Amino acid sequence: MARALDEAEAAARRGEVPIGAVLVRDGEIVAADGNRPRELNDPTAHAEMLVIRAGAAKLGSERLIGCDLWVTLEPCPMCAAAISFARIRRLYYGADDPKGGAVVSGGRLYSLPTCHHAPEVYGGFGETASAELLREFFRERR
Repeated sequence: MARALDEAEAAARRGEVPIGAVLVRDGEIVAADGNRPRELNDPTAHAEMLVIRAGAAKLGSERLIGCDLWVTLEPCPMCAAAISFARIRRLYYGADDPKGGAVVSGGRLYSLPTCHHAPEVYGGFGETASAELLREFFRERR
């Protein structure tokens, strides 16, 4: 989670919402990045989406079997669906997102009968640091 927090801090320095993600397989980092929607003019350039894309390219497969994803904030519906489609084994996240999350908040995508693959989900890793990064980022903009 430390690397995901580093990626979130880097995103904040770029003026992006401070969310970072790291894709890991067999204890090795496959991909790491932070949010980039503004930089790339791409609403899908969330940290999770970027590392899923990079990981799939690096591993040569759209299915990231045996990979775990670490992200600083509970994934949104788009990212939660991509995690499912990529067949990510485990999702570790920092802070819950009551307004936009889709894992333990909102629609709870992985509990729906239409969800073909649900990763193991573990929340609360680096929760305080993740939440504080977000609070500070938005405090500065208000």
